[in-house]
Amino acid sequence: MSAARPPRPRRADFRAFEALDTRWADNDVYGHLNNVVYYALFDTAVNRWLIGAAVLDIHGGETIGLVVETACRYHAPLAFPQRVQAGLRVARIGASSVRYEIGIFRDGEDEAAADGHFVHVYVDRQTRRPAPLPADFRTALETLADQAPAASLRE
Repeated sequence: MSAARPPRPRRADFRAFEALDTRWADNDVYGHLNNVVYYALFDTAVNRWLIGAAVLDIHGGETIGLVVETACRYHAPLAFPQRVQAGLRVARIGASSVRYEIGIFRDGEDEAAADGHFVHVYVDRQTRRPAPLPADFRTALETLADQAPAASLRE
């Protein structure tokens, strides 16, 4: 006997949004976004938000995030040339790890076409050993925590 599938997330379930464009190469032979594209959208949305919050320096920062876990549930197909929004929230902040939850929405739709999560473990760029989250990083992440007020869409 299987457990009931959780309901599709809604826009109100997320704290911030990143607008993302699909690409011609994202479609597969079946005419919709290939499943692996959703993971790229997740990664792009989170990292774009972190860069925009001025807490992630992808080229010279001492701390970088490595994905150690990821999952995605698909609810409705998407296809190029759709523009989508990725809703972001943080479910858990640890000493050196963060669980991000992401919803992918079609323009104008309230229910997610897909949703999922991934866990970043933040490590020292040189040693690749876990590193504590810097205070400014933690403060920025707290704005995405479930209890934080929702933010607007960033283009």
